[in-house]
Amino acid sequence: MGGYGSGRQWGKATTSGSYPLDVRHLQRAGLLTQGQCFSLNWSRNGEQVASIQARPEDDRVTLNYRHKTGGADWQAMDYPVRLEWTACTLGGRRAWFRCPANGCGRRVALLYLGGAGIFACRHCHRLAYACQRETVDDRAMRRADNIRERLGWPAGIANPNGGKPKGMHWRTFERLKAKHDSSVRVVLAGMTKWIDLTNRRLAGVHDALNRNA
Repeated sequence: MGGYGSGRQWGKATTSGSYPLDVRHLQRAGLLTQGQCFSLNWSRNGEQVASIQARPEDDRVTLNYRHKTGGADWQAMDYPVRLEWTACTLGGRRAWFRCPANGCGRRVALLYLGGAGIFACRHCHRLAYACQRETVDDRAMRRADNIRERLGWPAGIANPNGGKPKGMHWRTFERLKAKHDSSVRVVLAGMTKWIDLTNRRLAGVHDALNRNA
């Protein structure tokens, strides 16, 4: 199922740090109509950082853009991404991309622009979802923050807890509070472990400096 590109040469990163191309967005916006060319732009902090032009046909979308890696010259990119259509349960049909990277061809909804300048699926780019890079402490902090938001409490576990929101059943409130408190204990245990490890490292550096003095 070969395609454009040169395999899986890209480094590890997360999907949140890559430029996505979402076939679902294109279909909802009516941009997959054959013969209707369109442009897509990506911005960060209000500044445009990337753009492409695309030419859709019934079985493919041809991407056209320029890419630059490091100090190399700008390279013109122009290649097709195959489309596949599947029937929906309630009628109509849904579009999918076929990953254009060599040796792939996975049916996916999202492609990402990698360092080699090719749009490919997250498997080819070896991209992880941001939540997959979270530590146990990170996940516990996120759960606690989500519960605090649902309860209408001030954001951040360092802030005092609030009371039961108006209209919420007591059983629901007690269940959420128990989950919140359990997550906070995990976060605090992780912080204590990190502080102890940092102190041991600093003590080792201090001892080494004294020996060399």
